[in-house]
Amino acid sequence: MRMLAILLLPACGLLAQEFVVFRAPGSAPDEQLTRYLNAIGKRQLEARDRTIAQIKTRDQAEVRKKAVREKILRLIGGLPDWRGPLNVKSYGTLDQGEYRIEKIVYESLPGFYVPANVYVPQRGAGPFPAVLMPVGHGRDGKAGSRQIATGLVLKGFIALAYDPIGQGERSQYYDPVMGASRVGGPTDEHSHANGHLLLIGDNVARYRIWDGMRGIDYLLTRKDVDPARIGCTGCSGGGTLTTYIAALDERVKVAAPACYINSWQELLAGPGPQDAEQTFPGFLSEGLNMADFAELFAPKPWLIVSTIQDFFPLEGARQFYEETKRWYRLYAAEDRLQWHVGPGGHGTPQPSREAIYAWFDKWLKNGPGWAEEPVMKLPSPDSLLVTPTGQVADSLGGETVFTLNRRRAADLIAPRQPRDAAQLAAAVRELALVGVQPGGAPPAVTVHSATMREGYRIEVVSFESERGIHIPGLLLVPDSPGTKPAVLAADPRSKQEQAAPGGDLEELARGGYVVFSVQPRGLPETPRPSRSPLGEYSAHMRAAVVGRSLVGMRVEDLLRAMDYLVSRGDVDRTRVAAFGRGSLAVPLLHAAVLDQRISRLVVQDCLPMYRLAVERPIHRNLYDVAIPGVLRRYDLDDLMLGVRPRPVSLLNPVDAAGNPLRLDELRKLLGPAAGQIRVGYRGPREPLTPYLSGSF
Repeated sequence: MRMLAILLLPACGLLAQEFVVFRAPGSAPDEQLTRYLNAIGKRQLEARDRTIAQIKTRDQAEVRKKAVREKILRLIGGLPDWRGPLNVKSYGTLDQGEYRIEKIVYESLPGFYVPANVYVPQRGAGPFPAVLMPVGHGRDGKAGSRQIATGLVLKGFIALAYDPIGQGERSQYYDPVMGASRVGGPTDEHSHANGHLLLIGDNVARYRIWDGMRGIDYLLTRKDVDPARIGCTGCSGGGTLTTYIAALDERVKVAAPACYINSWQELLAGPGPQDAEQTFPGFLSEGLNMADFAELFAPKPWLIVSTIQDFFPLEGARQFYEETKRWYRLYAAEDRLQWHVGPGGHGTPQPSREAIYAWFDKWLKNGPGWAEEPVMKLPSPDSLLVTPTGQVADSLGGETVFTLNRRRAADLIAPRQPRDAAQLAAAVRELALVGVQPGGAPPAVTVHSATMREGYRIEVVSFESERGIHIPGLLLVPDSPGTKPAVLAADPRSKQEQAAPGGDLEELARGGYVVFSVQPRGLPETPRPSRSPLGEYSAHMRAAVVGRSLVGMRVEDLLRAMDYLVSRGDVDRTRVAAFGRGSLAVPLLHAAVLDQRISRLVVQDCLPMYRLAVERPIHRNLYDVAIPGVLRRYDLDDLMLGVRPRPVSLLNPVDAAGNPLRLDELRKLLGPAAGQIRVGYRGPREPLTPYLSGSF
């Protein structure tokens, strides 16, 4: 038997390859999508470059700065408008001889606690210049910046190092039983939290920026801080926040972001979109690039700190520097912009730290640029913990980004009410960014292979949805003569899995349906070995930054597939149903709102409403189906009602974490809509045909 299994392995491999269309290097669907989106981004960046080249005076620069600031604030959802008491609480002090470390907690919003360490000189007379220190994406949070903070305090600066959300003592999804986050490390926490926010049009950066601004508020309450001498520095994710806070808070007089500064030209071509707070939907389509942040800050002193082997491309930092240098020249302030390149990889080696010390010494102390790092003994990370348990969640409780967003969403989510079909279709086009109209010329379909099976033939096909985007799929055609009912199917599983004998597609074909099952852009052709809980995060973010929507592009692919299906002579155009499974049920639902040729819709294993991802803290694969700002206009159950009076069936619904929803729970969530949407539970061996034929 073992020998037989070994002999059968090559045959199994051939069977798997039978359904793969794009085998050449660089032709895979995800690679096609990346090239397509990068090309859009490249055109947008070139258009921005032309705009920047036309700015030749300081007055023109000031006009652009005002517009850029407004755009950035709009893209992140604005900043909180509450600036009440900080309610600072002290949790002790570490006496380090020449300096002390005060351990405090302040509230950036009511009940939104920020643990921080304040490094205070114990030599010399104040008031001292102060440096805000947002930190990089490390689990240690504020302790990760203790080396630079110690160097600064020994040089006569007050330094405030605080825990950004998701780091150090501020896990947003902390499980005290596990002693860890339920969603992963800091980058996972940031991007997971952003999933809740993007549905109402916000970005997690709004809260991360606000924490830092409130840190400056705290510094300015101290009598030993000179309010006219505030700096900001951080590395990696801390470099991101330094860039944002310096650009948006006029109280920052000197900035030194490290290992973040780049250009979107190089990001698109290289590592791609990073953390959620580093990727704003519409950033490139709005005519922005990273240099805009430094240009907002001009003409104040800005130090770019890079390392030669950073994963952020050094060429991107060079492009940033060259453009910003020309901008600073408009203000006759070339000496206030500098670029330092240190040795090694991502981080702040000693030469980089010393460049930061020198920069702040020069511009905040009018010093000679005292660079040499003093000999220091660093405090241990544990000694820097502020809260009794080492986590805000089980020491202080309070708010999280999730709870803040849930409360904010209650005021922003569109009210549940009957929608005019035309208005709903217009909202779908606007929010999902759908440009294709149903009823266009059918795309040319290429047949790559065909196999005869009992009662039908199965063809492996592809078509070009738009230039550079080739959509693979399966076409199943019954042997019977005459016109037949048809089904447009959208299933995120591979073609190999869909075409398995005894599966849904075979059942439909043997039942007399012409079936066109397509894999909209970006989906792999072979089974996924594993995937991130965030789902198609990278594709979602790459699309969003250039002003496209992953859901919307897939809607367009499905509309083009429908154009082909109804053009076939063997299809009865009055009897074309649609079946969507999992994440692809969402774009199919959007397509059904736009395309009246879909006579009946069945969706299975899908999220029935986006608001579940706002009302519950854990989600999975949300970036596969999310649309920025969607809940301000409509929800998925609104779309189901919008398909009416055509029949709509919702089978095996799941919550935002992928868990099954009970029927009574779902009916309660749907409210009055429950009587207009057919809801049911389909077993693993139960036929699909009754649901598509109307006998359900």
